[in-house]
Amino acid sequence: MEDNENTNDNGVTDNGFIEENSNSEENKAFEDSNASGKNTDSVEYKVSEDSSSSVYYKSMESKKVMDSNKSGKKVFVAVIVLSIIGGLLQLAGKKNEGGQPHVISSSSVKKDDFFSMFNKKQKDKWVHEKGVGYVARLVVSGVIEDENKTYNQQWILDTISELKEDADNKGIALFINSPGGGVYQADEVYLALLDYSASGKPVYAYMGPLAASGGYYISCGAKYIMANRNTLTGSIGVLAGQFVDATGLLEKMGIKSETIHAGKNKNMGSFNEPVTDEQRRIMQSIADECYDQFVQIVSKARGMPVSSVRSLADGRIYTAKQAKENFLIDAIGSFDELVEYMGKTEFAGEVYSVEDFEYEEEPSFYSYLTGMAASLKGPSIFSSLGLPPQTESALTQSVPYPAYFYDGMLSN
Repeated sequence: MEDNENTNDNGVTDNGFIEENSNSEENKAFEDSNASGKNTDSVEYKVSEDSSSSVYYKSMESKKVMDSNKSGKKVFVAVIVLSIIGGLLQLAGKKNEGGQPHVISSSSVKKDDFFSMFNKKQKDKWVHEKGVGYVARLVVSGVIEDENKTYNQQWILDTISELKEDADNKGIALFINSPGGGVYQADEVYLALLDYSASGKPVYAYMGPLAASGGYYISCGAKYIMANRNTLTGSIGVLAGQFVDATGLLEKMGIKSETIHAGKNKNMGSFNEPVTDEQRRIMQSIADECYDQFVQIVSKARGMPVSSVRSLADGRIYTAKQAKENFLIDAIGSFDELVEYMGKTEFAGEVYSVEDFEYEEEPSFYSYLTGMAASLKGPSIFSSLGLPPQTESALTQSVPYPAYFYDGMLSN
């Protein structure tokens, strides 16, 4: 018999399992005790030394692990059941909710089906008393894109639209704290503010810590702009895409990657093909067109010649003091000072309140599940290629700096 199958004097093999003679009366008694449901934790049993076959018993530790797994499954099922019950109670509570009517719907989810309770939604933060005039403090926070934890494009567009239709709403005081974002999204908000202003209601803007690029673009929808003395703003410019050519690295590692495509520029921007001069010209033309639009909007909003705006719009950021000196903003002060000035200028002698309108994603069972699913995803293409995690983070990082970017090329 080979070394890995030798047994010691107690009948235990080198690999830790116990041998048993299938005809042993002692072990038959042990099996009978198991069948009768007796506690076997302290049962002693002997092993025949002349066994001719091997049967591997599961240890009691394995039994404990199985019991633990069963308990874990029960807890998981209980959590799901409690989440469903809680959602139903919450839904029922909202249907029976009385009190003051909301100015706008606070939900960012339009579905009425059962599972809508598990979708992301906006928390109820305020209740407005009907018949009382108010100014809406509308917060634009975070990267301007379709949706993230602090910003929701559809929510902000719906809010502006419904504020426009609300007779009690007297105006909007924007509070902007954003590094910028997508060309499309920023322009949509800007146009929505112009439409709101066309109804005769004023829009004033206040800049928080950062109101750059797309954040400044949105502020151009206001008739008056005030900034905190520590604000950074400006960054008037456009990013039209980032090309990563990894062909040299792939060749060095002996990896070949090829994309079959029709149209010589269909795969432009892909990591597995070099960038051509023609492709650079294509993306530069997109950036230039978006840039011209940005400059024209600043020129119109600030009453400045286009040539003057171009001299300022080289992508740099400005302090509040520098922005005021260059006529990019009107004043430096606090948000309360903006509201006070707005009241004196627009609503002299009228009584009104200031109501907060701010999007905040409410944690839900659905978002928890999607977060778990994201964390369980398989290896990315970078790890599949044997590249270190640092490479992926460097090439796929979000834009944390002031940016106004065009991401249409990502939808090839």
